Amino acid sequence: LVGIGGSDIMEGNRTLTLALIWQLMRAYTLSLLSQLNRENCEAGTPLVESQIISWANSKLEEGGKNISIRNFQDKTNKTALPIIHLIDVMKPGVINFSIVKQGDKISGPDCLSNAKYCVTMARKIGAPVYALPEDISEVKHKMVMTVYASLMMADIN
Repeated sequence: LVGIGGSDIMEGNRTLTLALIWQLMRAYTLSLLSQLNRENCEAGTPLVESQIISWANSKLEEGGKNISIRNFQDKTNKTALPIIHLIDVMKPGVINFSIVKQGDKISGPDCLSNAKYCVTMARKIGAPVYALPEDISEVKHKMVMTVYASLMMADIN
């Protein structure tokens, strides 16, 4: 970052502090993806979103789950159900489905509740998730991608 100093953080400049934090999160995500790239792809071939989506959908299918995603903007992600089911496939028995809200018409608060649960459970199984539940329930596709990438990382390790 250019034009930010320690005094900006010390003085509480919110905009510059948030810019710094975002850059740290971005660098972390890129390091995760490059690590996945080294473990899954040929050298020099960048890991693309479609590979993460393909991994998630194949894991869900292998686990007998009747859910999939087309992309990270997929409105199904709003419910957090694909992530919850993915965690269940990765670590069977860790998800308590009696507290997961399901159905055709899940309300906004129920989506947020599911998102909170999936972030907690992802962290519990060792996925380095830093996305907020609101990022999932509001389908912020870049942050949703980091959740899937973190789960992929945890699955490989």
